[in-house]
Amino acid sequence: MNTWRQRRPGPHRVGRAALVWAVAYAGFGLACVLSGTSLLHIGGDGTGLGPAWAVVAVGMTAALISAAVVRYGMRPALRVPLLSACALTGVMAFSLLMDVITLMAGQGVDSWASTVNKILAAAGAVLLAATARSDRVTAVPTGTAAPKPSTAPRSVQLAAWAGTLAFLPYAAMKTHWASGGTFAGVTGEEMLAVSERNGASGIFLTLESWGLDPTALLALLGVFLLWGLVRPWGQAFPRWTPFLRGRRVPRGLPLAPALLGAATLAPYGVVGIGYLALVTAGAVTMGRGDFPSEGDALLVAWIGITAFAVYGVALVVAARSYWLRTRPAA
Repeated sequence: MNTWRQRRPGPHRVGRAALVWAVAYAGFGLACVLSGTSLLHIGGDGTGLGPAWAVVAVGMTAALISAAVVRYGMRPALRVPLLSACALTGVMAFSLLMDVITLMAGQGVDSWASTVNKILAAAGAVLLAATARSDRVTAVPTGTAAPKPSTAPRSVQLAAWAGTLAFLPYAAMKTHWASGGTFAGVTGEEMLAVSERNGASGIFLTLESWGLDPTALLALLGVFLLWGLVRPWGQAFPRWTPFLRGRRVPRGLPLAPALLGAATLAPYGVVGIGYLALVTAGAVTMGRGDFPSEGDALLVAWIGITAFAVYGVALVVAARSYWLRTRPAA
């Protein structure tokens, strides 16, 4: 029988780590304030020092709470403030995955300071969440069985199908452009010129010239992750991987990108759909960007945002199922 032996750091240990992070995060925010660096960019333009001051406030608050955990232990009264600070840092890490995708596609981010802030905020969210749970079970005893690979319930698999199908129009649109076609009034050559103007790397442009859109390939990778969370091969490598056959997948390997993707894409897509609904209803206007008309831009936005929203929600459902199905069993 496979056995697990897993220890969680005690309240003082993880609390110290959270305290060090909080002091560093507040210092980072203060450095941005003193240097006049904006941490929020909309359309490539900074929005002032308000976000940097918010980082200072969140970091100092988290430092005080973490110091209390280090001094007094993880008391129930500290859990709500810790989780509240965790939620705030999660909000500050919003769109981190979009920056990662942008960098993987070979393009530059709007602001490196903003990206660093998101990375630090994501790390803080993990540390604060771990601190809030550090008074729970501290060890999984030897002899606890690793659960056998299992399939997610039918409802979760249906969510995975929805997330997969939602990407088909997006992938078809991007591949059509990459192969030289015209969609929404823009030709493939014009889209390639836009990518080059935005600083796309040579690899990105080469793939585009071959008719392979890198973002469509990333969508395919995301679908692979989604199905790995709901099928047994996501917990142990199946027969079609002869060099890794039978080896178990470390639990955190699929969960880490799944949680990052869910925390970014689900709110990004849901909020985006609300905004596009207002634009469609005529309540607000939207710039046409590189498209001939606002209607063309709106069509492309609906295709992209719908894919992110449905996939993001499916990722939340699948990650929760994977988490429950891979818990150590007595």
